[in-house]
Amino acid sequence: MSTSFPIAIAGFGWWGKHITTRLADHPTLKVVGIVEPFEGNHDAIRDRGLELWTDLETAVARDDIAAVVLTTPNPLHEEQVIMAAQAGKHVFCEKPLGLNAASARRSVAACQAAGVQLGIGHERRFEPAMLALRAAIDAGDLGTLMHAEAAFSHDKLINVPKDDWRTKKAVSPAAGMTAMGIHLTDLLISFFGRVETVQAMTADRSLGWETGDVVTVQLGFEAGMTATLSAVLHTPHFIRMHVFGTTRWVEVLNDSHPDTPDGIVRVLTAQTGQGVSQTDYEWSDAVTANLEAFARAAQGQAPYPFTPDELVHNIEVLEAITRSAETRETVWIKDI
Repeated sequence: MSTSFPIAIAGFGWWGKHITTRLADHPTLKVVGIVEPFEGNHDAIRDRGLELWTDLETAVARDDIAAVVLTTPNPLHEEQVIMAAQAGKHVFCEKPLGLNAASARRSVAACQAAGVQLGIGHERRFEPAMLALRAAIDAGDLGTLMHAEAAFSHDKLINVPKDDWRTKKAVSPAAGMTAMGIHLTDLLISFFGRVETVQAMTADRSLGWETGDVVTVQLGFEAGMTATLSAVLHTPHFIRMHVFGTTRWVEVLNDSHPDTPDGIVRVLTAQTGQGVSQTDYEWSDAVTANLEAFARAAQGQAPYPFTPDELVHNIEVLEAITRSAETRETVWIKDI
């Protein structure tokens, strides 16, 4: 990527601040300004020397903005994706793309109609350990794929106010799914393909949030393999991906969250009769790597490694998990 790619970031909460910080000295991804209606964040934006807009319409009307990065609350995503696309701006949306499949389909369709690139905030696909695992799966190194176990848990959000949007079932359904679990379903879809059935349950163990603080899910894939995942909103950091094949299994354990440049990523591999081997990867900035891939795709330099079908299907799975968590019954994706 050799040319400047000017962007506006909508939202200056936890993740908007993180992306702004990560891109502060980037050679080509240039943050021009921030869309932030909350006055309490305005001084911090000005202190960074960035332009400030209080509404998205002003930012997308700018000729010197190539793309918009949305780090806004979940229910705003569809309206803002469509607004940016219709203004001719490439748009990168933090997860979830929508809260139901119909919403995700409308966002994808709007970007396709406008001829702009749609990016998604699933940075974990860009972690070196995950890229190595995906390559091993694609090469058949694990043998017949049997099952996966995945977890993404932390306690970073336990002090948000009880009336925060993240605590509400209508806005952040199925406990930690929209915060963490949706990253796991994205990875599993990239490994195994389409999901066929979902069983899910949630619990409220400590936070008193309307949406709950624990979610567990069982997935059945069209190709025949199965998976389980969990996301806990009140426990020390824990990120794990474990894929089982007939020839070998591979487990990936992350010492730190994608926003924390610290620790290592341990990859354990076992094969019958050979014991367990370990390979370590340093923490890498997968958030920036995802944004760079988005910018390359927007400029026609390389395909973006998410298909529109994958973007929509992940939200189909989210909607199925939300429904199943309410009834504790099996939901078939064909019914979404």
